[in-house]
Amino acid sequence: MHAFGSYFAIVADVAVDKAGAVKVSRIVCAVDCGMVVNPNTVEAQVQGGIIFGITAVLYSEITIKDGRVEQSNFTDYRILRIHETPPVEVHIVKSSEAPGGIGEPGTAALAPAITNAIYAATGKRLRQLPVGNQLQSA
Repeated sequence: MHAFGSYFAIVADVAVDKAGAVKVSRIVCAVDCGMVVNPNTVEAQVQGGIIFGITAVLYSEITIKDGRVEQSNFTDYRILRIHETPPVEVHIVKSSEAPGGIGEPGTAALAPAITNAIYAATGKRLRQLPVGNQLQSA
């Protein structure tokens, strides 16, 4: 994927149990964001974007009741818990190009990686997010 002046490739390793619950076991990411000043910052930004992306893919449903959004804060908006967070490997490609964005692309590239991994594991192509309970009938 190319976004914000950076190139990303993400591979997701997922497991789907018999009840249809999805567990993301591992994420591997390669990023070419141009010249890197601080690789630790790049790694942290990519990891944070990926964790936010896993949350969006698996849980982030916004519901509306009587014309109002029901989720008001993290008390009623499901996010990825620390014990659910998989290992995230970030491989930075050395480059002398101009620096690109690093926070956003990891989030955007994650949904296709996870849904393609789910397809490889189950044979069911998901076309709506969040995944939620779509696999319970599989």
